Parts: sequence; C-alpha cells; structure tokens
Amino acid sequence: MSPLPRNGATLTGRDRQGRTLRIARHAASDRVVLSVWQDSSCVATVRLAPEDVVDLVTQLTRTLLPAEDGGAEAMIN
Repeated sequence: MSPLPRNGATLTGRDRQGRTLRIARHAASDRVVLSVWQDSSCVATVRLAPEDVVDLVTQLTRTLLPAEDGGAEAMIN
C-alpha cells in the first residue's frame, strides 16, 4: 500500500465504502497525480501537468453550474 500523500489531500467517496481520491504533487516529475483507491488498492491514476490543473478546476466548476438551457446536463460529455 502506498503511503498517503505528504503534499496533497485525500477525499472520501460517498458512493462506495473504502473509495478515496488521492491528490498528490510529485515535484520530481512536475506532475499532480489523481489516484482512485479502493481500500488499500490503487485502481486508477491520472498524471497532470501543472498547467492542466487549471482546466480541471474549471471543468469541475462548470459541472456544478446549472445548464444554460435549463435542462438536465449529462455529468460526462
């Protein structure tokens, strides 16, 4: 099992017990790593360049906003 990130955070999922999202900064590779964990197993990772984090935050924010046409918007495009 990988240790919890020293430079980052851990968010607990609400849909499945034991599911967490780890956010870690890896200075040596100049990447921000998002990893999905189920209990003590990493099940997926995405490595982002620092400039991509701004787009991630923008897209997360857009997802929370109501759809412009007033209808339901799909969570995944």
